Amino acid sequence: MSTVIGILGGMGPLATVDFVTKIIQQTPAQRDQDHLPLLVHSVPQIPDRTACLMDNQSSPLAALVKGVNTLVNAGVGCIAIPCNTAHYWHDALAQVSRVPVLHIARACSESLAAQGVTSVGLLATDGTLKAGFYPRELGAYGIDLKVPEPSLQQQVMDGIYRVKSGAVVEGGKLLEYCMDEMLRCGIERVILGCTEIPFALDRINSTRRPMGMDATQALAAACVQWHAAQEHPAVA
Repeated sequence: MSTVIGILGGMGPLATVDFVTKIIQQTPAQRDQDHLPLLVHSVPQIPDRTACLMDNQSSPLAALVKGVNTLVNAGVGCIAIPCNTAHYWHDALAQVSRVPVLHIARACSESLAAQGVTSVGLLATDGTLKAGFYPRELGAYGIDLKVPEPSLQQQVMDGIYRVKSGAVVEGGKLLEYCMDEMLRCGIERVILGCTEIPFALDRINSTRRPMGMDATQALAAACVQWHAAQEHPAVA
């Protein structure tokens, strides 16, 4: 079986680069040849996922399926999608894929459970909240979830789209404020459930960053673990 990891990216481009960086950072490598083989499919023209879920605009599913098929036909052994909202279509993509499609919320939930966390908040797009896969995945591990009040959620969306537009520092400061507001609710951690959020918080060197559970980081770790299992099945 191929050990190449396919990355279905472009949602957005900065988040895709950030995800690749996190895979590299978590790989135990001493030389170039020790790093994971990756094949990145970054096509930003995939229709907006949140706009589809919230405003009944164009569905991204056909474009996502095309990306999956491109990666599978190129010979990857598994696929990771560094976009939280796109996981609304995870089951549909898994059905058409001949290789495993990793799940970002599942990877995040497993990591939180391993740390003994029992209560979290979620910063994510409106689409991700509506999709409902985080409550499902977290609930399987007995982890309670709190989401922002509507007025705060509007600011979360504002921060995310500022980052997407290139105003990373401005968006990061707003997202840091949103994270602070969530932490006031007494939860243990805040899931950074949009790939732009950890990127922006890192850019502003946020002091609140350690309280965030980076879903992108968890998915990157799942990629490293998957590759290790293929290379050394008896060990992993």
